[in-house]
This record gives sequence, C-alpha cells and structure tokens, in this order.
Amino acid sequence: MGEKIIGARECYEQLLVHLKRFSSISREGMEQLIPYLEIRRFDKKKKLVNQGEMENYLNVVVQGLVRKYVPYSIRGEVTLQLATEGHIIQSEISFHHRVPSDVIIQTLEPTVLVSIHYDRMQEALNKIPEAEALGRAIIMQMFIKKDARYFDQLKTSTRERFLEYMNTHPHMLQRVPQKILASYLNIKPETFSRLKHLLLQKK
Repeated sequence: MGEKIIGARECYEQLLVHLKRFSSISREGMEQLIPYLEIRRFDKKKKLVNQGEMENYLNVVVQGLVRKYVPYSIRGEVTLQLATEGHIIQSEISFHHRVPSDVIIQTLEPTVLVSIHYDRMQEALNKIPEAEALGRAIIMQMFIKKDARYFDQLKTSTRERFLEYMNTHPHMLQRVPQKILASYLNIKPETFSRLKHLLLQKK
C-alpha cells in the first residue's frame, strides 16, 4: 500500500467525522459504539461478498476504494457503487433481509473498513440510545442518494453526466479503471474514451 497504514484510534477518529455527516452523534456515543465495531483490512481485488453469499457487515471505508457490481453475462459487469473514504458500502438487501447477495463487493485498492456485524448491530441498536437515531439517518441518506443518482441518469445526457462526474470527482480517473468508470456512469466504453480524450485536450 502506497499510503501509510492507519491505526485503530485514527480509524475511529475518521469514522466519527464521517458519521457526523449523517447524524449529530456525540463523542460519548461513538465511544459506546466502538466495542461493537471491527477494523477490517483487505488487499486489492479482494471480494468481500460474492453472489449467493450472505452479507453480514455494514461497512464504512476509512481508507481505500471498494466497488459493488453485478456480472451480467449479456451487458458485462454493471457497477452500482464506487465507495471511497467516508462512504458506506454493503449488499443492502442481503444484509437487512438475511438473504443471499445478488451483488459482488470487491476492493479496487488496498482498503481499511470499519464494520459492524449484523448481530452486533442489533445489540447496539438496543443498548445505545444514539445508535438507533444514527441507523435511521444512515438508511434515509442511502435511499436519498440512490434516488438522486437514478433520476440524475434519467435527466442528463451522456456528455453532461460524464462532465459533471469528472468535475466533482477528478481523482477517480487515476484510481478507477476506465471500463469500470464507464459502467458506473452507464456510458459505453468507446464513448467514455472519446469524452475523456476531449476533456484532456481542453486541459
């Protein structure tokens, strides 16, 4: 890993910053939550959940990059999510309904996650007053982001979608293979290459 290896305390400090985007969780609430959490470290291209497996963790990325995708045979791989530092990623339907996952979750870089197991989350929700409010806020924001992305893809042209993403996430061109970025933006690979070439020419 090119970046320094972060320790447990730094992981939890970063997690507190990330969680405050969802809810006004206090430092005391965070300290109560820590015993229920796990720090998990993975190499690049490690599958965290495969199709047909049960998703047992809710994960926050504190270092690295993770993607969620479906390997359709006709269309090829369809990338549903790219999660960088501060993002939550999991196979939601599998995790919440306790059914096998339809998606694959895989690291694209060496990655550090702060995770909570399904069973431990149930305990935390029952024992920590702030955990329930935090859980509701996270679920609400995840649904909002999904809807916003869906409607954004419906109302924007391919070129607009490409330019907006590159303007707001310029670093992703260096971190994510072009084929995966094209899949995530629902753009044909050859169209993505042409738009990328035009963008670089302007710069």
